[in-house]
Amino acid sequence: MKHNMVIVGGGIGGLAVALACSRQGVFSGQGQGGLRLLEQAPAFGEVGAGVQLGPNVTRVLHGWGLQQELSQVAVFPERLEVRSAMSARLLGTLPLGTQALARYGAPYATIARQDLHGLLREAVVRTGAVDIALNTRVASLARHEEQVRLITQEGQELEAGCVVGADGVWSALRRQLMGDGAPRVTGHLAFRAMVLQSSLPPAIRSQVVTAWMGPQFHAVQYPVRGGEWLNVVVIVHGALAGDPTAWDHTANAGELRVRLANAGGPLLDLVHAIDDWRLWALSDRLPMRSAREMALGRCALLGDAAHPMRPYLAQGAGMAIEDAQQLAASLQALLGDTPGALAHYAAARWQRNARVQARAIRNGQVFHLTGPMRMARDAAMGLLGEKLLDLPWLYGYTLASRP
Repeated sequence: MKHNMVIVGGGIGGLAVALACSRQGVFSGQGQGGLRLLEQAPAFGEVGAGVQLGPNVTRVLHGWGLQQELSQVAVFPERLEVRSAMSARLLGTLPLGTQALARYGAPYATIARQDLHGLLREAVVRTGAVDIALNTRVASLARHEEQVRLITQEGQELEAGCVVGADGVWSALRRQLMGDGAPRVTGHLAFRAMVLQSSLPPAIRSQVVTAWMGPQFHAVQYPVRGGEWLNVVVIVHGALAGDPTAWDHTANAGELRVRLANAGGPLLDLVHAIDDWRLWALSDRLPMRSAREMALGRCALLGDAAHPMRPYLAQGAGMAIEDAQQLAASLQALLGDTPGALAHYAAARWQRNARVQARAIRNGQVFHLTGPMRMARDAAMGLLGEKLLDLPWLYGYTLASRP
């Protein structure tokens, strides 16, 4: 079966590019099979975790007509607080809320990953332009000058003028395209939980984003689902006794409590109030070094398949959504020249993604400082908190100019 575009992966990145391309009318009126999205899972679903969306991301979602849907499920916190994980002392504050909206023209939001995935999925379905195939895994890929041929594990053969790999950190499509090996395991473990705020003692409920910095660990908490739930992640150093390619493992709450035994009262109280934790091993790649890591001929990579990053800048989902916006714009601007459009997309995106990857790595090092360096960090945060935390180069980003 022939298609204009096949998207491999039905996560946030895959749905975002399907929505962006269908809204832009990419490939409309060119015949063949339009847009097809392949998802290997038998049903759509996202594990329980939260996502922070900076103004650079909500600006894109608003542009896709999702402002109302986002407002119904997200939270728009008034501020970000950075605190010492050991003493609970406030180190720095970044105003969000109306100030972020005034400065960047779009809000800072926090949202459950499942809710973000759901609103994108519903928007894609509403377009009526995307054929979604669940329980479909790509077994092989062959690139030709005029088309790409895919064969699924179920034996189905597909031909496409454009293939987009949005199949995550452990991307099978990247492995076949790039042959550059597996992602690297970072040695960091993420303990994650989402809990009803009403089940927590009133003193530890929160409607703001709080980052707790400790020696060789840090924690982040923020409200989701209209503020009724609290998303919590604690990142520590360690190795996973299990398959690192699996996102979701049962965590030992007792182990986490031992690791944070010396933390300050509020954070320790929060950790002790939550019994159900999930455990994820964090993997990434080195910051991108060329546009070639995002596009080859009629194939493109997007999101974590192209540039998996550590979560210490809260931009993994955001970069996938930005990628989707740029890919659709490049395809529309160079309609009829798919290889040229994908090359333009890669050239427009790779350096920004590399910068975000590098900054995320650096942030993780800063968050986990020990000894005198930790004290120096805390002092600098007290003096320059807002200047250090606000990132105009990140939050003020707009779509790259078209060719």
